[in-house]
Amino acid sequence: MELIPKTKKKWTQIRNDLARNSMNFLWDEKNQKFIPHIYLDGSPYPDDFDENKIYYHGGTAIAIEAGLLNNKQVKTSLNKMIANVEASGAGSIGLTLYPPYPKWAFENKGMYPYGYQNGGDWTWFGARMIQQLVKLGFVKEAYDQLLPMTDRVIKNNGFYEWYTVDNKPEGSGTFRGSAGVLYKSIELLEEWAEKQK
Repeated sequence: MELIPKTKKKWTQIRNDLARNSMNFLWDEKNQKFIPHIYLDGSPYPDDFDENKIYYHGGTAIAIEAGLLNNKQVKTSLNKMIANVEASGAGSIGLTLYPPYPKWAFENKGMYPYGYQNGGDWTWFGARMIQQLVKLGFVKEAYDQLLPMTDRVIKNNGFYEWYTVDNKPEGSGTFRGSAGVLYKSIELLEEWAEKQK
């Protein structure tokens, strides 16, 4: 569906302002990563807790999907994700964040370190990163990082919501979000391969 010119101009301006402000305020140029949060009334965490050491894989993948990072920043982001996977022992770059927040950081008991969205490994995010890698020309990297995700689907005979740091499936085994992003990733790789003929 096409936006009418007046509406398109309005929403393009909003998108551009949001993108510019996201990079101005949330991108840590020195560390080549997004900072986790900006607190208006001070951090709720103790002074000795450096929240900016946490690397948000999922949020970075979505920022790349939104077109916020250039190719050099995308490659640096991927390298950081791969290093975090190796350091944590996780199964894929779907790791939501690394290192995880400490056990005391959340009232929700399900948000323990490497639990759920606190360092759980979500294909929902990982495969969206794969899609962007293919679109930006990092095809070999995309293929290499996709394999751990597809391998565990076959091994576990299901599309699970998320995986523990030791690659054990959690949540529903019929999570359509996981199936959909994997399908789209494979489809993009097939389209790329067809163009190489």
